[in-house]
Amino acid sequence: MKKIPNTPIYCTANAVKSIEGQYGKNGWNFHVVKTGDTLDIGNGKQLKFIEMPMMHWPDSMATFLTGDNILFSMDAFGQHFAVGELFNDLADQELLCKEALKYYVNIINPFSPMVARKLKEIEGMDLPIEMIAPSHGAIWRKDPMQIVKKYAEWAEDQPEDRVTIAYGTMWNGTEAIAHAIADEIHRQSPDTTVKVFNVEKSDKNEIMTEVFRSKALCVGSPTVINDVLAGVQGWMTFLKSLKFKIRKLPAFGCYGLVW
Repeated sequence: MKKIPNTPIYCTANAVKSIEGQYGKNGWNFHVVKTGDTLDIGNGKQLKFIEMPMMHWPDSMATFLTGDNILFSMDAFGQHFAVGELFNDLADQELLCKEALKYYVNIINPFSPMVARKLKEIEGMDLPIEMIAPSHGAIWRKDPMQIVKKYAEWAEDQPEDRVTIAYGTMWNGTEAIAHAIADEIHRQSPDTTVKVFNVEKSDKNEIMTEVFRSKALCVGSPTVINDVLAGVQGWMTFLKSLKFKIRKLPAFGCYGLVW
C-alpha cells in the first residue's frame, strides 16, 4: 500500500479495524461493504459481498462473482489440506470428507449458531452458485452445495452411535482402564463405534473430530499431586474452547502411593 496508496480496499468494517490496528491509520482508500452490496467490474459482471463473521475471523467476508457464478468463500468450506488435483471431484473423496469435517470441528464449530444463521441468509439470497473456491483446500466444482449442506448438518450437532475414550497415563494404569472400558462397551453394545486415544501421543485435532461425532466422551487421568496429569489438563482446555455439546462425560483414573 505504500507503493500504491490510492488503490481501493473493499472490506468489512471489522477488517478496517484490524488493518489499522496492525499497520496504523495511513489514510488508505477503504470502501466498507456489507452483505448485499455489489461492485461492477465490467463485462456485465458484479462482485456481491457477503459478510461471514467468525467463519472464522471477525472480518471474514465471502464474494460472489456473477456470470462465472463462483463463490469465493474465504475460510468457510475449506480444509487444512493441500489437494494436488485442485478440485473436489478429482480428490480422494474419503480423505477430503475427513479433512473437511476436521476443519469444521476444530475451527468453525464454536460458532455453529452463527453458521446456521448465515447459511440461511445465503440460501435466501438465491445465488446460482456453480463453484465454491475457499482460501485453502479443495475447490468445490462438482455439486458445490454439498459442502454447504454438510455445514448445515454439522451445525445441528447431532451425535452418532460412537464413544470416544481419551486418556493420559504415567505408568500405563489409566491406559489399561481405558481399554477395559472400550472392551466392555463393545461387549454391551457391539454396534457402537469406540475410539481410544492417548491425548499426549495422538493428534489433538483428530481426537476432537471423534469427540464431535460421539454421544459420549470418557476422560481418564492418573492422580498427580492431587490433580490431573498436565497433558490431560492442556487437552481439556482445548476441549472446552470448542464448545461441544457432549451428552455424557464420565471420568476415570487410577492412583497409588509412593513409599
